[in-house]
Amino acid sequence: MWGRNGKPKKLGGFPEDQNFTFLGGGVVFKGVFTFDGTVRIDGRLEGEIHTKGTLLVGEHAIIKGTISAGTLVSSGKIQGNISALDKVQLLKPAILIGDVQSPMLLIEEGAHFHGMSNMGIDRWLEEEAKEAEKTLVGPAEDAMEAEQVMAQNLRR
Repeated sequence: MWGRNGKPKKLGGFPEDQNFTFLGGGVVFKGVFTFDGTVRIDGRLEGEIHTKGTLLVGEHAIIKGTISAGTLVSSGKIQGNISALDKVQLLKPAILIGDVQSPMLLIEEGAHFHGMSNMGIDRWLEEEAKEAEKTLVGPAEDAMEAEQVMAQNLRR
């Protein structure tokens, strides 16, 4: 359906042209799942989940496996490692047992997290190393140039 302004009409908060996948409660899924767009899981899932979009884990969902997503928002139970490009958000009463790699980790009061998190400290360390290299290389290059100029002047 099209709205009055000529843009796709939103249904349930999502535009019609955006992919939205719903895996309902009372169902068990096993395997490797790859999605486009937004995914909501309310059932049980064992395996791997891959999406560059948003993964919503409902309060009654149970996931055992590896998750790779753009954004993860969970109120359910997850056992496994998570890698998110944008953020991981745990809402009450979420339980996460596993490691998280994401630039942003938000844990609401009442949610539980047991694992390790990596929020990109490697970038900071790389920047520090580059700065240290510039500091060490800069004066050395200046000294070499000064020696070359002095050597040229002595030859004349």
